[in-house]
Amino acid sequence: MDVLQADITRCGGITGWMQVSALCQAHNIPFSGHTAPALHTAPACCVPMFQNLEYFHDHVRIEHMFFDGLPQLVKGELRPDLSRPGNGLELKRADAQKFAA
Repeated sequence: MDVLQADITRCGGITGWMQVSALCQAHNIPFSGHTAPALHTAPACCVPMFQNLEYFHDHVRIEHMFFDGLPQLVKGELRPDLSRPGNGLELKRADAQKFAA
């Protein structure tokens, strides 16, 4: 395996994702984040073997619809906004409400 790719939304949240990262580090395998760039940016900063993060414009478009505080893409790099608490994201409740079941 050249690179192991995991998704926070599919492997037990940030805790599970960090456990996968630890396995990658133990076996000297580069680690990659699967889409959802806003969600993966801050945790990726903690991963020693982190290689890259998939960045699909359709995911980013949807993230902009529902969240404030998204990391900005500058010269090919995403950086978390350290002035915001947690992962920096805040749900736009009014915008998301119309999609509630």
